[in-house]
Amino acid sequence: MIIDCHGHYTTAPKSLEAFRQKQIEGLKNPAVSPVKDSLKITDDELRETIEKAQLRIQRERGTDMTIFSPRAGGMAHHIGNAATSELWTGICNELIHRVCTLFPKNFVGVCQLPQSPGVRPDNCIPELRRCIEEYGFIGCNLNPDPAGGYWTDPPLTDKWWYPLYEAMVELDVPAMVHVSSSCNPAFHFTGAHYINGDTTAFMQFINSDLFKVFPTLRFIIPHGGGAVPYHWGRYRGLAQDMGKPPLQEHVMKNVYFDTCVYHQAGIDLLTRVIPADNILFASEIVGAVKGIDPESGHYYDDTRRYIDAVTTLSAADKKKIFEDNVHKVYPRFAKAVAAR
Repeated sequence: MIIDCHGHYTTAPKSLEAFRQKQIEGLKNPAVSPVKDSLKITDDELRETIEKAQLRIQRERGTDMTIFSPRAGGMAHHIGNAATSELWTGICNELIHRVCTLFPKNFVGVCQLPQSPGVRPDNCIPELRRCIEEYGFIGCNLNPDPAGGYWTDPPLTDKWWYPLYEAMVELDVPAMVHVSSSCNPAFHFTGAHYINGDTTAFMQFINSDLFKVFPTLRFIIPHGGGAVPYHWGRYRGLAQDMGKPPLQEHVMKNVYFDTCVYHQAGIDLLTRVIPADNILFASEIVGAVKGIDPESGHYYDDTRRYIDAVTTLSAADKKKIFEDNVHKVYPRFAKAVAAR
């Protein structure tokens, strides 16, 4: 089985975005603020958006299942307040649940969290529990910067986050560290802010003893780990200068990278630097880069093709990347699939 650990509902019906725009307008004019029941999306609309996009691409590229979550750029935790985020998050997670119910052989859910700048992460625990226990989701997306490019909340390693981590450990679910849209004009959201978030999170983990406190806590850092694999010597050296254990002992029992890297040389580097035990296959479809690479003639985000072409990986290592590591990082995956 080939499992894509990183897929977002980027093709949701246009009525979802229309609801969001009304919600944003309602922050200034409460008279136009929509109620949840005003959003009407039929199963046929959901089928059409999935069958023509994610499901078609799955079939064309030979992948079997996608771990599916709301559109990352749409989380926009910096908009409004905690109540705004709670309503929006609940709606987005419900749509993911409906898609997974309609296509049980193709998708399994991961939830968005109702984060808000300055609001303690404890606020996210009820929604996390609801999605795991009621919807059968297997993980969550965690935004290390709810301020949308201004980084006003404490680092991921601060005790500020500990209640959420305690719930994750209890439920035995990982988090993908994933920023959302950027409201800081200095940072393009997919080209800069995403990669900044990935790199920053890894450095925060190095600079702490978080995994001594939570030895079973697990994080996936997407987009190939940001700048981390390219600067692996820098991070090894920084850890050494800080008196930390080697990275393999210090963080790599708890941190995993995905393969959302959109060229062969990048995947070659990732798989040579990062152990196969710490890599999960992913493509982010339909995601940040949708076009065809004129140098190869193939879609940039056809990441299975890159893994297949890596000559330094054994068949066993490729199986780890495509399937086995998902079972290790997402222990609820097998149960969720069996339940279908």
